Amino acid sequence: MSYAFKDFHWTRHIPIKDYFLPKTLTEALDILTEYQGRALVVAGGTDVIPQLRRRELDAEVLVDITHLPDMKSIEENGERIVLGGLVTHASIASSPLVRKKAKLFADGAGCLGSPQIRNVGTVAGNLVSGQPAADTSIPLLALDASVTIASKGGERVVPLTKFFLDTGKTILDCRREILTRIEFNALKEHHGCCYLRLSQRKALALPILVCGVLVKVDKKRRVIEEAAIALGPVAPIPFRATRVEEKLRGSPVSKETIEAVGAIAIEESNPRDSLLRGSSLYRKEMVKVFVKRGLQKALAQGGFPVT
Repeated sequence: MSYAFKDFHWTRHIPIKDYFLPKTLTEALDILTEYQGRALVVAGGTDVIPQLRRRELDAEVLVDITHLPDMKSIEENGERIVLGGLVTHASIASSPLVRKKAKLFADGAGCLGSPQIRNVGTVAGNLVSGQPAADTSIPLLALDASVTIASKGGERVVPLTKFFLDTGKTILDCRREILTRIEFNALKEHHGCCYLRLSQRKALALPILVCGVLVKVDKKRRVIEEAAIALGPVAPIPFRATRVEEKLRGSPVSKETIEAVGAIAIEESNPRDSLLRGSSLYRKEMVKVFVKRGLQKALAQGGFPVT
């Protein structure tokens, strides 16, 4: 369905000719195909609308996908948790399922922006924005998530580790494709997790550093079987600290293990000096602190405290 864009109060700021509210995914993809790159997908709009106002984005048409069916669910499917592409941050932060089986994700979603932003902004939109400090990208990377992307040519499933290309850039073309689903493994017994965020204040502040940690411990041998460490914004994209993870696998649960990975974490990060987020030297030192602190908290949360 098309609406006259002049009826919207922000038309004087944004030169958009048409505004569509498709009822099905097929209809939305048809509109994107028809306009050949001149249309832009919008859901919560918390990133897209300000960028249009600042002329950082250019489009003739907006395709509002908020009425698409079956895209607001949070479900458990076997050992996987499946989210629709329209699930909001507030829904994740308050979901009993996510809080029980992916607590670091719920914690990250609860830190983002303000209550108003969390209630309308979508997790999919946060991923598509491609920012290295996105509060949901980091925990989802640690959870080894994948995303489903729909286009007129069909669907493709992409691991989140392959999704980000550069600051503000992902493999998804938001003028021709729609992120429809996010999936990740639910945490099990002997898993521990932690989400840490460093910012100048508790709310409405961009993060200086974000760290997501997930560990699985062999209870009998008290060694770390699996480890996932996700970091941002200390590189152009959010990333997994794979060298730290390799060092942790098979290592005993001990203070010495935690101390040993701090220096490796510094080597894997490459933050730039920033007036907003602090110097490169400061953030590198905080990477070491957060990785060690995150590991200690994740191990304790999994039932293996290190004293």
